[in-house]
Amino acid sequence: MSAQNPLELIQARNLLSSVSTPGMLVSGPGDVIFYNEAASALLGQRFEETGTLSAQDWVQTFGPFDDDGEPIPLERQPLTLALRANRPGHAVYVIRSAGGEERRIEASGVPIIGKDGFTGALILFWAAVEAEA
Repeated sequence: MSAQNPLELIQARNLLSSVSTPGMLVSGPGDVIFYNEAASALLGQRFEETGTLSAQDWVQTFGPFDDDGEPIPLERQPLTLALRANRPGHAVYVIRSAGGEERRIEASGVPIIGKDGFTGALILFWAAVEAEA
């Protein structure tokens, strides 16, 4: 993260670095500016290898994907819509690891609002547990 990032994003990154729940930090426009080691295990690639990813690059690489395997545009993702409206959100998605393995995940996010308004979001995600029949 560069020196121009707001303090609240820097603090959120510090929090994510210290938890064992997979998580990522996105900027206001939706670019992925950090994901932690636990997220790396699900994604099959460390943040140090990818660095910051534009929202478009993230969606093309990791998803989420629809039932036909096509990337879901950022503007149509329920979690993104909630976060951009300064509301927490939750959604179930299919993502694809760097190795091509598809995983169903649940993701919950909260907006990060600083003195200048919405600056980004903190998103935690985990492998979805299928309900028993």
